[in-house]
Amino acid sequence: MSIATYISQDIRQRIRAGATLPAHLSLTDLARHYDVSITPVREAIQALVDDGHLQKLPNRRIAVNPAMVGIGGDEDNPVLPKKPTDWDSVLLDEVMHASLSLVPVYLREGSLAEKYGVGRSIIRGAFSRFAGAGLLDHVARKGWRVHPVRVDDVEAYLEVREALELTALEAAKPNIDRSEVLTLLEGQNHALDDTTHRYIIAKSGNVYIVRFFDQFVARYYNRLLHFAAPEAHVAEEMTAEHIEILRAILDRDWSRAKDVLSRHIRGQRSVLEKVLIASRNQKRKNQ
Repeated sequence: MSIATYISQDIRQRIRAGATLPAHLSLTDLARHYDVSITPVREAIQALVDDGHLQKLPNRRIAVNPAMVGIGGDEDNPVLPKKPTDWDSVLLDEVMHASLSLVPVYLREGSLAEKYGVGRSIIRGAFSRFAGAGLLDHVARKGWRVHPVRVDDVEAYLEVREALELTALEAAKPNIDRSEVLTLLEGQNHALDDTTHRYIIAKSGNVYIVRFFDQFVARYYNRLLHFAAPEAHVAEEMTAEHIEILRAILDRDWSRAKDVLSRHIRGQRSVLEKVLIASRNQKRKNQ
């Protein structure tokens, strides 16, 4: 079962049982609830629209089809199977940790397959996708080579991210929903919660920007930021910036929203640099 199928089954069964949905029917809220990127949520929503359990309204919002609410019997409300393991996410963590080394690290399919108790094809498939994104490459008889991440890499990524998020914010202006922003403000309480960014990107309506942040390079750097675990005062500052961005959007003060968004993204450079320096220092001690 894929992640998208799991999400669609969960929502479908809730509708048919007349139960409360797990979150507001928006890509960002559902992605946050299921702890996944927007792509599998979009696939799940489209499947539910196609089979009639959800409807697309004229204002482009998604709503439950009233005709489907509570129509299921006991047979329509089985216990869901365990959420499938997102092997791309699990193995992306392996790549992230390996990239913090001072030297290229070789990851081997057999060792990882044994570690996780899965077939080598799962490892090979994920690594092939990562290689397509430039995160590693295959070396015959040695394995999959992960290069150490550099400060220059961090700077280059954040430069592209800033440009794309500012473009997304500009495009999102006509699609902003005040009630949704107020909901985000109520729940925005953690520095590493990227819901604000997901919301802006989703509301841009630009499929190429959405795809950029769904692809593996963006997910890699997001995991690296979480791994960095910024100091308390930095985390508080990042949280305050999220709140300031949302309040500026509410006020339709786009200039202030852009300024804070730029400052917020650029500020992540120092957080990521610290984890790179700390990792290198620790490895030198161990040598």
